[in-house]
Amino acid sequence: MRIAVVGTGYVGLVLGACLAENGNTVACVDKDASKVATLGAGKMPIYEPGLEEIVRRNVVEERLSFTTELEASVKASTIVFIAVGTPQGEDGAADLRHVLDVARSVGRAMDKYTVVVDKSTVPVGTAKEVHKAIAAETSQPFSVVSNPEFLKQGAAVDDFMKPDRVVVGVEPGDTRAERAMRELYAPFTRTGAPVMLMDTASAELCKYAANSILATRISFMNEIANMCELVGADVDQVRRAIGADVRIGKSFLFPGVGYGGSCFPKDVKAILKSAGDRGYDFKILRAVEAVNDRQKLRLVDKMIDHFNGEKGVAGRTIALWGLAFKPRTDDMREAPAIVIIERLLSLGAKVRAYDPEADDTARRIFGDRITICEKSYEALDGADALALVTEWNTFREPDFEKMKRLMRAPVVFDGRNVYSPEQMRNLGFTYFSIGR
Repeated sequence: MRIAVVGTGYVGLVLGACLAENGNTVACVDKDASKVATLGAGKMPIYEPGLEEIVRRNVVEERLSFTTELEASVKASTIVFIAVGTPQGEDGAADLRHVLDVARSVGRAMDKYTVVVDKSTVPVGTAKEVHKAIAAETSQPFSVVSNPEFLKQGAAVDDFMKPDRVVVGVEPGDTRAERAMRELYAPFTRTGAPVMLMDTASAELCKYAANSILATRISFMNEIANMCELVGADVDQVRRAIGADVRIGKSFLFPGVGYGGSCFPKDVKAILKSAGDRGYDFKILRAVEAVNDRQKLRLVDKMIDHFNGEKGVAGRTIALWGLAFKPRTDDMREAPAIVIIERLLSLGAKVRAYDPEADDTARRIFGDRITICEKSYEALDGADALALVTEWNTFREPDFEKMKRLMRAPVVFDGRNVYSPEQMRNLGFTYFSIGR
């Protein structure tokens, strides 16, 4: 099939590359000419395992191309995906200006029946708005489909190539669009993953609902972890026990310093705004958001206690391992590390930080206000304490004796419960974790 993907951000790039990998001819469209040139040369603007190899291979095979020519790409395609950003407004609502601008441009360019697919994360009702925007620009027949993405950063290629499910929202009776989407996704669902057909409103809501329930699990477990500290329980034991219940399962039960990233915070805010606009007070999600905001400062609160008050933190050098909001990405959007660092700086501490992939991102955020180190142990040089914020594999089995030699004091605040409390005590560390 010939496909156009408008938008070469995280979602659009993974989408276009993976569709090309399965033999489709895909044109990825972006108005940023320099970004198009960079991608055409096989260079990645983001870090995502496995993506660079797929992009390069399919560019060489001429199945994947990058262009600024939206009109020509639309005319050459039977399916057009809209995968542009929906930034969060000040009131929490998703900003649909880019989506609707693209919809109008697609409408002007169409010269035959075209399936237009909303791939961006959008609130309920967007498909109807997109349909209206296109219809104002063309008399050609077309369909609008809602096809939300469920990609985890750090595992996006596998998530796309081997999906749990494919959600397709179409208007009732639109068999033409349904057939096109089933044909497109048939190679990805051969192992039994269902193509779940539904109305567009349900498809739009299910993405927000999925991310919101995962965010809820994280905040709930952080509350349980904080409760464990008060009563002397071990959250790891609690987590394993409740995770063994098949009604609950094991995923997203790990406590820590809160969630971040481009999806959970934004989607929780968006569903709260959407509910509020309709007169509904979504109390659970308001609590989820409040718990998460508080949890991001949990490690700093422990540091303040350890150093005998806020004044005791002033002048200290704190090392941070992990800046990205999760491992296997360079994304720092809404990352707990940002909140932790800003609080430490406000207390007068010095920060030395290391992350395997997010160093350039951190430099753009903090400039010279913190020291970004090239190596993990470099961050520990002269540190009064280490805060482990992102659970990269490289941090799981460090040289503890080397750590003690480099640090001014062997103090570790483990925000992801990577280490064993007993082991750390035996090694001579003063050790703090979450809920243990």
